[in-house]
Amino acid sequence: MTDALVVSNLLLWLVVLALLVAVIALARQVGILYERVAPMGALTLDAGPAVGAAAPTMSLRALDGRAIELGIPGRASTLLFFLSPTCPVCKKLLPILRSIQGAERSWMNIVLASDGEPAEHQAYVARQRLEDFPYVLSRDLGLAFRVGKLPYAVLVDEQGHVRAKGLVNSREQIESLFNARDLGVGSVQELVRQRG
Repeated sequence: MTDALVVSNLLLWLVVLALLVAVIALARQVGILYERVAPMGALTLDAGPAVGAAAPTMSLRALDGRAIELGIPGRASTLLFFLSPTCPVCKKLLPILRSIQGAERSWMNIVLASDGEPAEHQAYVARQRLEDFPYVLSRDLGLAFRVGKLPYAVLVDEQGHVRAKGLVNSREQIESLFNARDLGVGSVQELVRQRG
């Protein structure tokens, strides 16, 4: 009986040692994979005005009546954030936009953009407490930037040029637009390609 216990105990220790080796090997592979995967910024789609090109010149009215001038030189950059009341990811990003608006107010304004019926969007603004943001309804604006998926953001500098753009799903992806602007590249992916 004791021989069976000793054998089973040895087998269990062999299994534990084999599992330990497997965990160490997997941890090493995860580390290698982490080093190889580049940081992912906003997903740039090859549509609409190119980065560095002049943004379309448009005079728009926000739901609250504020005048929005786009594509002309101004005192600050503009982050156009395209959203929809039915987009759950857009809703998740609204608190992040509030935070960014507070932190980046010195050099940038945020404008929310969508299209559709004003009543639906006015209810959305009230429900989400978005009164601090200009909220523009313009199908032409979305078409001018070739917005096909949401949430999408475009950073237009104070000279009226597109500095960065892309599909954004997280704070990091929104901030990657600012990083791309600071580094003078169109996107983080472009920077990785240049260095690669």
